[in-house]
Formats: sequence, structure tokens, C-alpha cells
Amino acid sequence: MADPTKIPGATPLVAAKLKTLGLHSQTDLVLHLPLRFEDETQITPIDAAIPGTSAQFDVTVLSTEIAYRPRRQLVCRAEDDSGQLVLRFLNFYPSQQKVLQPGVRLRVFGEVRGGFWGSEIIHPRFKMLHGEESLPTALTPVYPTTAGLGQATLRKLITRALDEVDLADTLPDELVSRLQLNEFSASVRSLHAPPSGLSAEMLTAWQRPFWLRVAFDELLAQQISLRQAYAARRARGAPVLAGEGELIRRLLAQLSFKLTAAQQRVWQEIEQDLRQPYPMQRLLQGDVGSGKTIVAALAMLRAVEAGYQAALMAPTEILAEQHYRKLAAWLQPLGLEVAWLSGSQKKKAKQTAIEKVGAGETALIVGTHALIEDGVEFAKLGLAIVDEQHRFGVRQRLALKQKGFQSHQLAMSATPIPRTLAMSVYADLDVSVIDELPPGRTPVVTKLVSAARRDEVVGRVRDLCAAGRQVYWVCPLIEESEALQLKTAEETYAHLTAELPELKVGLVHGRLKTDEKAAVMAAFVNNEIQLLVATTVIEVGVDVPNASLMVIEHAERFGLAQLHQLRGRVGRGAAESACLLLYENPLSETARARLKIIYENSDGFEIARQDLHLRGPGEFVGARQSGLPLLRFADLEDTALVEAARQAAEDMLTQWPDHAERHRTRWLGGREELLKA
Repeated sequence: MADPTKIPGATPLVAAKLKTLGLHSQTDLVLHLPLRFEDETQITPIDAAIPGTSAQFDVTVLSTEIAYRPRRQLVCRAEDDSGQLVLRFLNFYPSQQKVLQPGVRLRVFGEVRGGFWGSEIIHPRFKMLHGEESLPTALTPVYPTTAGLGQATLRKLITRALDEVDLADTLPDELVSRLQLNEFSASVRSLHAPPSGLSAEMLTAWQRPFWLRVAFDELLAQQISLRQAYAARRARGAPVLAGEGELIRRLLAQLSFKLTAAQQRVWQEIEQDLRQPYPMQRLLQGDVGSGKTIVAALAMLRAVEAGYQAALMAPTEILAEQHYRKLAAWLQPLGLEVAWLSGSQKKKAKQTAIEKVGAGETALIVGTHALIEDGVEFAKLGLAIVDEQHRFGVRQRLALKQKGFQSHQLAMSATPIPRTLAMSVYADLDVSVIDELPPGRTPVVTKLVSAARRDEVVGRVRDLCAAGRQVYWVCPLIEESEALQLKTAEETYAHLTAELPELKVGLVHGRLKTDEKAAVMAAFVNNEIQLLVATTVIEVGVDVPNASLMVIEHAERFGLAQLHQLRGRVGRGAAESACLLLYENPLSETARARLKIIYENSDGFEIARQDLHLRGPGEFVGARQSGLPLLRFADLEDTALVEAARQAAEDMLTQWPDHAERHRTRWLGGREELLKA
């Protein structure tokens, strides 16, 4: 990766700031495109200013003083021929106060708002005027930046980069012509130095050909890199995991249920992959309760039949233990031992498990991130399964992969990924989807309930538990937070215990010791606890068919994926189940939109699609912590553009490989490594 200290014109201090923005070369500067554009091409009379919009004014200072109420601030009153304007600085330097002397002429830019003394601007940008100064003829770009790195410095460095970087098109002429794309050089130059006459609305419109070209190029670079990773994986060797299938037949025969058609289909896809002499890298998606664990069990048995080990890693102890219990119940009757590894395990039990795994005496291993600790070695790892893989950081996923250098990889997720996102972000994975629920699952009725009706909800809990059912009551925090003013799990537990003395109420949260948590969960599973107050530690992995009501307090504070996962904890038996979303007024627009989506939809993929639309791809997949590249310009809702980039990547890698490599280098440099985790 290029060294930012070598960027021409950048001082060591500026270079350090550039590095925090991920700008390591002049090419990175060329691709550091504006957030927005400001119109400094005209002067607006003060009396024509529209509150809530930004404008530019030429004014004369009338007075400047330091005010102390409600807080220390610098207040400057100025005027033009049409009226007066207050310039207010909440943070200021003595040098600013010195400049803003009565009689000084200023050119001021900022967002106008209504104030007690009339129109005002908070923290305006300004410069002193010396005689008549001409106005720019085009819009001014405003760039993403960081503290200590001014717009003027960025503009100067970017202007220099535009003159010195090779902006020759990395796409072959035939492709540019076929897709009717704008020229790359013209596109980036138009965005950094907008042509005269273009309005901000015209420049920021998604349909503008220069933005389309930039978005397409970004998607294309990602697709090329992911496809190269895919091809490199298929070129590597991996153990062929094939067998007679006797263990699998015995497992299927002893199950109390039959595999659904969707489960059978995805198992055939996985089985076919395991038979290949190159590493499988497959993502198994399935909505809450669709039955991914049994498919994982079949894959693990196939590894055992071929003489290899299989490991399953989950992000939380509750989820990992749920998998362990299920797999042990299914596989131990077949004469197979399942090892358990977790951070909270007693030292002797943990060491014994590690030794047996290292010696190859135990072929099946389930655990948390304890599986990837330095002391854990596998004798012959052939299959690594990661559940809820997006919750692990890149380094953790790589660590498990490296335990079995050429092992097959299966990632599982109950957080459905919208098709356009999977096409883009997971282009180097094969994707299988379990798109039907097992028979006997009852639809969960979702209701939105104002917190003002909490007493009615408590009454419903009492009636249900009296009828023999069980209830979850979920809270978002453990301890009191004045900032968020949320009811805590501990406070709610105390209230419900007092309000429902006839019920046995339990409390579980992430700070409980593992054995305490396990004891509470076991009591709930055995119906010794009727009402379980919990934080989101029960979001995944908890399966209690007798629980038929989920109450989520402060539902407006949860994300859509969490709400959907929590709702999936009920409806696992034959009884009619409900999820009550308790919310506090007033609701923000975003919170209202989230609650509307979860109320109207039960399909996890549709919820995920709308969630993507609400939040954007980077936040949706947890890109910052998972290593997935944030798409800065491309809109994944534009399926046609994603599809065009996929096809173009294939064409370039087969017909124009030199162009493909130049394009990938321009956009990703050395940063694509994290894609391969």
C-alpha cells in the first residue's frame, strides 16, 4: 500500500490526517469524491435569504462582542443594503475576534436560520474582502474530511493529483461503448471541478453520467477482486470429503422429523461441494427457525466419514451451547463424541478437550472463539463451520480457516442478505438458501403497543402463564443509563416479580456467569420459570416450543434484524404465538419506519431488503468490523447496475485481463485482502 507521507504536497501532519481517511496515494485522492456542492457563484441579499438553506453574503461588520449567556460565544452583527445578519461562533479563537472589527467587509457563507435577533448563521465560513473580488463561476466541492484537515488543503492536493495521476481509462473501449458509459477522466474531473452552469441538484442526481460511471467502476473493481479470490480458491487443493453415507442414513432414520424440500436441496448443494478437490466456501442462509443446524450436522458427518475433523464456531456462548446440545443429542447415539470448547470452561475440562482434539481422538468440535485460541490445534480439520459469521471480525474468521489450512468452509446466517447485497458483497461465495420453514410452525402475530398500555400487557402475561404457557420479556440495557433513559432488565425484573407474585420469574443477561446463565435457561426450558426477563443474549439459539409470547420493551431502540431474530424465539410450537412491540412516544421517523416494516412483514428476506434500503450496505453488513468494503458511491438497490458490473467483471477477466488488473489496482490497491476472509 502506498505511503501517504509520499503524497506530493502533503506535509507529515497532513499525511497523518490523510491516512485516517484511508488516503494513501494520489489515486486515492482522485477517488475521494465530494459529499456535496456549495453554490458560491452568487451573492444573496440578506432579506432574500431562505431559512434552512445555505447562501453567500457580502456584509459589513457592525459590532462584535463576547456573550456569556446561555454559554460563552462570539456574536458578530453585520449588514448589507437589505438588512442585518447575526454571525454566531460557539467555539472561537482570539484571532477571529480580532478580524471581526466594525467596518470590516466580509464574504460570508453558511446555512441561514431564524434567531431571536433575526436571521443568523452558526459558525459561518468567512473571509475578509479587499476591494471588489470576483465570484467563482462553478460550484464548490465539499469533501469528507477529518479534524485538522481543511477543505482548502484537500482541494489543493486533489487538484494536483488530477494533473499528475494517469487517468487513462481502465475499461476497454468496446466495453465503454457497449455500456454507454461516460469517460472516466471526464467523470472525475466533472465532480472535482464542476463545469459552469451546473446546479447542485444536477450534480448530485444519481442519473448523472459521471456519477453512474464512478458507481459502476467501484462495483466492477469489487466484482473483479472477489472473482479473482474465487478463482484462486478453486485452484487450491482441499480434501475430498466423500463417504458411504452410513452415518448420515442412521442420523436421518433416528430423527423425529423429516427434512424439508429446501433442506434436502441445500444439503445436496453442500454435499456436491464437499466432494470437490478444492475448498468449499458456501454461505448457508435461512430465516429464523428454518433448520440450518441439521444441515450443518450432515456436513459434519460427511467430514467424519472421510476421516477428517469438523468444527462449528458460534459468536456467543448461548448460541454455541445450543448447537452443542443439539449436535450431541443427534450424534452421540451414533457413537460419536462431540467436544465442547468455551472461554468460561474449567481449566482441566478445557485442557482435556484440547488434547483430544489435537490428538485426533475427537472428530467433532463445537465452541465459541475459544476454538481459535493459540493453544488449540486440530489433528486433521476438514470442515470449518461459522454460524452468524458476520458477528466475527475478519481476523477471527481467518484464524479458524488457518487452523485447517485447506479445509472446506461453511458460513451460516439467520440474518437474510438481500439478493443485490449478496450479488455484490458475497460474490466470492456460493450461496444456498433454506427458503421454507418446517411444518408445524405457527405464524407469529405482531402487535405494536404504546408503553402507556403496559398494564394490559402485564395482564396478558398473567393469563398466558396461568394457562401453562411461557413468556419472554426483552429489555435493551442491563444498568441504568441517564442518557438513554431506558428501563433496564434488572429494574424490569424487579417490577414484574412484584406485579406477578404468583409466577416464577427469571433473569438472564450477558454479564451473568456462564453457569448461572445456563441454570436460568435450563429452568426456562423445563418450565420451572414461566417468565424470562432478558437482554438480547436470547436473540439467537434459544428454542423453547412452549414459549408463545415475546414482549420487547423499547422496541423503537432495536434494529430490524434484532427484532426479527427476537420474534423468531416464539412460534416454535403448535400454540398461537404473538410478539408485542412496546414503544415510547414520540417516535423518530427512522424508528417509526422500522416498526412499520417489522409489523407488516414476516419474511426475513423482505425485512432485510427494506432494512438495506433504510440503512445502506455498509451498516447493514457491519462492513467496518467484518472487513467488507464499504461501497461509497454504488447504490445496491440498482440491480441493473450490479448485474452489469458482474457481467463486465467476467468479460474483463476472460477477454481483457490486463485491463482488469489495472482497474482493480486503481480502486482497491492492496486493500482487497480482507475480502477473502
